[in-house]
Amino acid sequence: MKERKPKSKFLKVRCACKNEQIIFGKASAKVKCLVCGKILAEPAGGKIKVKARILEVL
Repeated sequence: MKERKPKSKFLKVRCACKNEQIIFGKASAKVKCLVCGKILAEPAGGKIKVKARILEVL
């Protein structure tokens, strides 16, 4: 049997205010920075459009 891999991922992103945050790769709502409130990602047809710097894919 083949090993199943998840299709969704979590992303570690960094906001302009230097806050690092983990977000879901298929979010259905806008994701805001917990420190400054800037929008980090927006939903775009099942995936997200990231507006912050991606540091790592988890």
